[in-house]
Amino acid sequence: MSRVGKLPIQIPQGVSVSFNDQLLTVKGPKGSLTRNLSSLMDVEVGEQTIQVKRNDDSQKSRALHGLTRALVYNMVHGVSQGFSRVLEIHGTGYRADVQNDVLNLSLGYAHPVRFQLPEGIAAAVERQTIIRLEGIDKELIGQAAADIRALRPVEPYKGKGIRYSDERVYRKAGKAGSKK
Repeated sequence: MSRVGKLPIQIPQGVSVSFNDQLLTVKGPKGSLTRNLSSLMDVEVGEQTIQVKRNDDSQKSRALHGLTRALVYNMVHGVSQGFSRVLEIHGTGYRADVQNDVLNLSLGYAHPVRFQLPEGIAAAVERQTIIRLEGIDKELIGQAAADIRALRPVEPYKGKGIRYSDERVYRKAGKAGSKK
């Protein structure tokens, strides 16, 4: 049995969960999320807990058991507390600015880069070099952060580019001077 999949999920105060026809809906103070779950999984919603169970013992259902539990937990955590991801910009002249739902970036290119934020994601820029993405959908935040990071990935020689706040960049030594 999956060690992750068999753990019950606690339902926080103010969060309501409904499951019918393989459609899970979680509503909370920060918003609402809906997800279609596999027919191999069954979700039992109690008063204070949610339990994810599999219908059979096939390889496919065993593989989906822990994944489904993690997805349901992320939905419950997202609507109650939310998620955030922090990006840092390193480099001379590199900066960011937010206007409405557009992230304006100066990343050393000959033109400014405009990144349209997905629906449900809010961005805040601190000190022009730190970008904080917030929302209730963990997958959407992770994908938006990856898309922003891909605009100027960190290069290993000077460390310039966009990186996650907890990312460790391994620096390479440059060319050594030759003696003649």
